Amino acid sequence: MGAELSEKLQQGLPAIALTGHAGLTTAFMNDVDGSMTYAEQVLGYGKDGDVFLGISTSGNSKNVLYAAVTAKAKGLKVIGLLGRDGGRIRGYSDTAIVVPEQETFKIQELHLPVYHALCLMLEEYFF
Repeated sequence: MGAELSEKLQQGLPAIALTGHAGLTTAFMNDVDGSMTYAEQVLGYGKDGDVFLGISTSGNSKNVLYAAVTAKAKGLKVIGLLGRDGGRIRGYSDTAIVVPEQETFKIQELHLPVYHALCLMLEEYFF
């Protein structure tokens, strides 16, 4: 099986989507404060050398802002993928990518090619 595995498996990078933990999110929203859900995960998972990518159309989403502040406090690098003027998250970002739009749907449309370009650059760098 070794040949088949080595032929078909691809190397990956460790990444966690903070939106993908429904049980944690609902429990946290019921028992603590839902706006802290991402910050709590950054606190638990984040370690030296990690990068937090915060995506917010306004740059002011509390849940993303709290996670960015927590990431900075833990020494993580923070990249903000933002819209409008970058909002408050811009001030906590080591790198802020602010797309030149004001309307939410247009910001979200411009975030897509930026996100894909970042993924391609990471793949090129690491692989």
